[in-house]
Amino acid sequence: MTVPTWVWIATITGIVGLLVFDLVFHVRSAHTPSIRESATWTAIYASIGVSFGLGVLSFGGRTMGTEFFAGYLTELALSVDNLFVFLIIMSTFRVPRADQQKALLVGIVFSLIARGGFIFLGAALINRYAWVFYLFGFFLLLTAGKLLRPEGEGAHAQESITVRLARRLFRTSEHYDSDRLFTVVDGKRVLTPMILVMAALGLTDVMFALDSIPAIFGLTQNTFIVFTATAFSLMGLRQLYFLIDGLLDRLIYLGYGLAGILGFIGVKLILHALHENNVPFINDGRPVHVAEVSIELSLIVIVSVLAITVTASLMSPAGRAQDAVTSARHHAEQYLDTSYETDLGLRRKIFESLENELTIIQSLPVKYRERIQDEDELMELIGRALALRAERLAARAGMDTPPT
Repeated sequence: MTVPTWVWIATITGIVGLLVFDLVFHVRSAHTPSIRESATWTAIYASIGVSFGLGVLSFGGRTMGTEFFAGYLTELALSVDNLFVFLIIMSTFRVPRADQQKALLVGIVFSLIARGGFIFLGAALINRYAWVFYLFGFFLLLTAGKLLRPEGEGAHAQESITVRLARRLFRTSEHYDSDRLFTVVDGKRVLTPMILVMAALGLTDVMFALDSIPAIFGLTQNTFIVFTATAFSLMGLRQLYFLIDGLLDRLIYLGYGLAGILGFIGVKLILHALHENNVPFINDGRPVHVAEVSIELSLIVIVSVLAITVTASLMSPAGRAQDAVTSARHHAEQYLDTSYETDLGLRRKIFESLENELTIIQSLPVKYRERIQDEDELMELIGRALALRAERLAARAGMDTPPT
């Protein structure tokens, strides 16, 4: 189905309008979003995406609507996986939590622009060369295999590459100046480390697009659906980052689920390539009569795999143990880094969370304690945070100022 030009214009205008609204009303003033704020806006953006999909279903028909929701869910799942790397980048550059929103929004905008370019390039290649489906299919199978490697998220290796590239591209001041890109040092205007963070996020998004764009083209070749499903999956990513920050490492089976989805789509692409075959050395350049996977079956598989892996992760004792260990490490580092969270009330909440997580770790069965990597280093880190808290309590004993 050909989408009228005015629909394209209206859709892109709406997406740009949402980004501007986000910048003006949420990101312009640096602050740490509360759980309530993050949950509210995550739900709003999810509702916008679902409403748009229902509109596609109503006006574009069943096939377009199903393609949109299959693509939207796949891209959303891959975007959640991206948050692992975003968290690593924020930790690597020690970005104050209140200043992370602007970096994330700029990264999302950059991602939309980069993926838009990849989408139109991919559509042009597919329309001209049928063999591209083979390339996309084998690439997704390779990516799925990497996600199944014992060391965990294979795709997360991009982090070190993007961080090194960002450091080489820009020379900056040593310290942040809120979320500003420029500051004044010794009377000279210089870049702040925030530019490194934004560059690393942007470069990471480009690398992740190499996985996500072939995946969604495996579900639909409708450029409008590919673009909108990708865009709406990214729109609420900033709010989702703050909402599930503490749950990310608990999704221990998400990598397996994504591997299954990408592998399934890779096979679907290869079957489609065989059905449309014109490569001379395959069946003498003639189409191969093979069964193709319907978009309805694709949607069922995607929803089922995501539901199973997320539920298994959240209910698994191993997942709860991993969540406690990783969260304790993060909260200890955050509490010791006085520049990470400047809101004193939130710093107290970070410490309270750390105390709860320490209790959980100490009560873990031996089989889960044995899985903790660098346990001595972790306990030493937690011990330093506890000691710092004790020092502050002692220093403020008898004073009106509450300890932080």
